[in-house]
Amino acid sequence: MGKLPKFFDPDLLVGTDTSDDAAVYKVSEELALIQTVDFFTPIADDPYTFGQIAAANALSDVYAMGGEPKIALNIAAFPGCLSVDILGEILAGGADKVLEAGAVLAGGHSIQDDEPKYGLCVTGFVNPQKMWRNDGAREGDVLILTKPLGSGIINTAVKAELASAEEEQEAVEVMRCLNKYACEAVKHLDVHGCTDITGFGLIGHAMEMAEGSNLTFYIHTGQIPVIRGALDYASMGLVPGGAYKNREYTQGRVFSEIPDMPMEDVLYDPQTSGGLLISIGKEDAEEAMKALEKMPFSCAVIGEVKKREDYLIRLQKETER
Repeated sequence: MGKLPKFFDPDLLVGTDTSDDAAVYKVSEELALIQTVDFFTPIADDPYTFGQIAAANALSDVYAMGGEPKIALNIAAFPGCLSVDILGEILAGGADKVLEAGAVLAGGHSIQDDEPKYGLCVTGFVNPQKMWRNDGAREGDVLILTKPLGSGIINTAVKAELASAEEEQEAVEVMRCLNKYACEAVKHLDVHGCTDITGFGLIGHAMEMAEGSNLTFYIHTGQIPVIRGALDYASMGLVPGGAYKNREYTQGRVFSEIPDMPMEDVLYDPQTSGGLLISIGKEDAEEAMKALEKMPFSCAVIGEVKKREDYLIRLQKETER
């Protein structure tokens, strides 16, 4: 990536500098385009469910910017040895999520490949004056998480044939739920910073927010919602390899006071279509949490933003869950 040419345009409001969720290009004083793309290999055995999750994950980047998805294009890779009916189910799952988002599915592109892959390229709209960035947190803010963690660990337990049907279903529901509803719930408030929690896990994405804002995030681990069974499977060592890479990526920039290794594993667990991490002023936090009460999953205030210290993230000791 370092060898790629540097691009400059005064109307490119968000590019690659802060590892934000999507690119944003200013069209006018009141309109900017959000552009994002995401796709991956199957995260669920059922093709329709896989399509839903992949689409929700791709759409999430627009919501993390405070925007509204408008147009989506399919991106698909599919083996010639499988029935095209399976591809049809994948695309149907994605189309239903695009429809739920209120956007338009306007085509796409597919290739033949040895392993199925699916996702979306999404264009959204946002008012550039009200856009959310991942580097906008302010000292004194509180941090709100809008979905429980642990989907990567549960998926690992599913592959090991250890997860219960109820645990697997809860993880699926978390992953295919659009972040549209959390975004809409707090959009009327003064959100200072936001990102969605995906492959780098809570700690990785929180660290990028803290670094971009030049502040330190205190995270209260006892307040973090967790998918049922995830802590138990983490204690058994059923942790995806990505969690160890995430831990390595953040090494030297996270200080942990918690003695609970399974909980740490959950914090580093790579998420698929995870929730939003919102940085918002204390004066708006109570109203935000009240607005988020209608969400289908537990939302929680999980931390606070303080002046920059030696570490970007401080994990504080467990409190009563």
